[in-house]
Amino acid sequence: MSSTLSLRFILCTLFLSSLFLRHSLADVGTAAHYGPPFLPSACYGRDASQFPSNNFFGAVGEGLWDNGAACGRQYQVRCISAAVRRTCIPGQMIQIKIVDRAQSSVSRPSLAGTTLVLSSRAFQVIANASAPFINVEYQQ
Repeated sequence: MSSTLSLRFILCTLFLSSLFLRHSLADVGTAAHYGPPFLPSACYGRDASQFPSNNFFGAVGEGLWDNGAACGRQYQVRCISAAVRRTCIPGQMIQIKIVDRAQSSVSRPSLAGTTLVLSSRAFQVIANASAPFINVEYQQ
């Protein structure tokens, strides 16, 4: 009986650890949104062909800009909370491509100083579009 309890404890611990480790690989930050015009962009100038056809793209704040190395990076993003309840759309995660630097984007973000600035199309898939910003979990 003791070995059965030990085995159950080990299996339960492994299961809980896997849940924790899976979530610990992502970073947490804030996301705002912006709309057109998107060109010129700090990454691609006036080359609109570099923007994904689904319009899931964004700009990064100074913490992720990395002297332009962020250009072209892909991030998975999901809304985890907001100041107003029910802002996040449960179960929605998007993948965005970085096409710009938030500080120098032509269109201003809905909130300055955020980690990510999502295109209005990308933002509204994971959150209520009327929110100026949300708290997000993101992973490259």
